[in-house]
This record gives sequence, C-alpha cells and structure tokens, in this order.
Amino acid sequence: MQEWGGRGGMAADSAALENSMMAVYSAVDTNPLSVYVMHPFWNTVVKILPTWLAPNLITFTGFMFLVLNFVMLALFDFDFYASVQGKTHVPGWVWVAAGVFNFTAYTLGELFDHGLDSWACIFFVVTVYSIFGRGETGVDVSTLYYILWSVLFSFILSHWEKYNTGVLFLPWGYDISQVTISVVYIITAVVGVEAWYKPILWNFHYRDLFTVMILGCAFTVTLPMSLYNVLKAYRRGSLKHGSLYEAFLPFLSPVLLFILSSLWVHLSPSDILQKQPRIFYLMVGTAFANVTCKLIVCQMSNTRCQPFSWLLLPMALLVLLVSSGLVQHSETAVLYTWTAVVLLAHVHYGVSVSLRWSRDDDEQHGRLRGDGSS
Repeated sequence: MQEWGGRGGMAADSAALENSMMAVYSAVDTNPLSVYVMHPFWNTVVKILPTWLAPNLITFTGFMFLVLNFVMLALFDFDFYASVQGKTHVPGWVWVAAGVFNFTAYTLGELFDHGLDSWACIFFVVTVYSIFGRGETGVDVSTLYYILWSVLFSFILSHWEKYNTGVLFLPWGYDISQVTISVVYIITAVVGVEAWYKPILWNFHYRDLFTVMILGCAFTVTLPMSLYNVLKAYRRGSLKHGSLYEAFLPFLSPVLLFILSSLWVHLSPSDILQKQPRIFYLMVGTAFANVTCKLIVCQMSNTRCQPFSWLLLPMALLVLLVSSGLVQHSETAVLYTWTAVVLLAHVHYGVSVSLRWSRDDDEQHGRLRGDGSS
C-alpha cells in the first residue's frame, strides 16, 4: 500500500487515504449514448439488483466477468493464432459468452468506482485481439502493443484532468467502444472470424479500421479534449496545481513505464513480445493500473501525486539484466516471475486500500453514532 520512498512517502500515502474518505465525486458526461441510452438502462439495472448487494461487490463482479473473458480466450487462443487461416478457430459459443460477459461487466462497472476500470483496459484490448489475431490477416503483436498504450494513456488522461481541474470529464469513446465490442463478439459468433479477413475497400481491412479508430480517437478526440478542459480551467484560474511541473507530474510514472517496457521489447535478445505477447501485455497493463490507482487516490484526496512508483525501480534493473543477454535462455521465466510480482503487488495495494477505507469508514460511523447518542 505504501511507496518505496522512505517515511515521507509513507506519510503522504497515508494522508491521501485518510483525506480520500471525504472525497466528493464530480463528473461530467455529455456522451449522447450515455445520456439517452445507457443512463436509463443503468437506472433500471439498479432497481432490479437486490438492495442487500454491496456496491463494491457489484463492481468486483463486473470486473471478474472481464477477467473470465481473458482467461476463456487464453484457453482457446493463448498465442493469438486461432483466428489465422487454416488454424482451429475459437468456438462460436465462446464469442457469444464474451459478448454477454463484456456487456455485463460494462454495465455493472459503470455504476461505481474507476479503480478497477484502469485494470480492465488490458482485458478489453487483449480479448478483442483474438478476433483478428496474428498472421497475414491479423494485427502484429508489436502494433497491438502500441495500440494498448494508446488506450492506457487515453484512460489516464481523464484522471489527469480531474487531478488538475477537480472534475472528471468522462470520455465519449469508452461507452461507444464497449457497446461496439459486445456487438462485434456476437457478430463473430454468427459469421465466424473469416468475415474479418475480407477487405472493406480495396486493400483496407477491418484490422486497419480497428487500428485507425483506436489511434484516431486517442489523438484527435481524447487528447485534444483533455488539453482543452485543462486549458479552460487554467484561464478561469481554477487549476488545482499552479506550476507546469506539478500539473504534469502524474504522467511521470506512466511515461517511465512506457519507456522501460518499450526498451524491454526492442532490446529483448529472445524477442519476448513475439514469444509471450499475452503475458507481456498483462504485465504492462497491471503495472499501469497500479500507477493509475495511486493517481486516483491522490485526486480523490486532493494530495500531491507521488513522482515515482516503486515498481519502476526493480523493473529498470530487470530491463538492464535482460538487455545484457545474461538471461537470454530464461527470459520467458523472468517475464512470468516479474508478472507474478506485479500482479501480487497490485492486488496487495488494492486489498490494503480497501481494508484501510473500510476500517476508517467504520470508525467514522462509530463516532457519528456516539455523537448522536450523547
């Protein structure tokens, strides 16, 4: 739960958790799909769900549907070759289940906290990848690596906005993409993955459309809107952080993570991304989620974002070790071990924060009951 930064870092982390108990959620959602379609649907779902269900349990259940999708596709298409021509394809019922689970996770998760959503990015992207896969008709694993990073940075942009403006501007692309993904899964179950082999126009394929839509949305919609909202707050004089350094501080750890993971990809003596793309994506997505969750705690508590995540130090040493060639024949084992460490660290952080909030919440309610009885 605490940063590796000495007693000062621990104190800052503890203060952030304590202050976040008094956070007020402030968000703006102008997406027509959300306002006119999904919000009424969510309101109906809330009325159907039993009132004894804890909100956090509903959030966690929705997230686990995404994890189930990831595991299910890993069983049938671990190395992303199942959609290649001539290979045994993923059964149709798996795509139906993926579509249902994806929509269920999206519906439940939207109702509550964004912490698990940062981790969900990896499961969304990697599961969709199995539709196109690798090979001549698919998407190269290196291309998907950068697509994944564009999705991750698009996600953190919204929370960077809130860190600086105090308001979470919900991106339009999230709702549209999740509904689209669920529909694409169902279509794949009906027509098969072969339908995605065919070009849409001349030599422009669905895989190209997939890439252009994600990258185009990130750089022509999400990024400009985030910068515009922060600039507007700056002109109003309502920015929470005065200096340029403090305003962009939340990007330091994600950028360093991007640099380190990219160095690993390009300096790997055994071409690890080609050999173990799924595990490498999982490692990157989980490490990113850990960094993002700490930013979310800081924005909720109105505390200063810590410059560095402790995960970056051992990862930097690991990249140096890998690039030296000393572990060329055991690089896969190194990746699996480091991924396990990142997973355990992130789960530990999440559980620790949840227990801390739960304990503080119980103490606060106890004080209120005591004041009321007196």
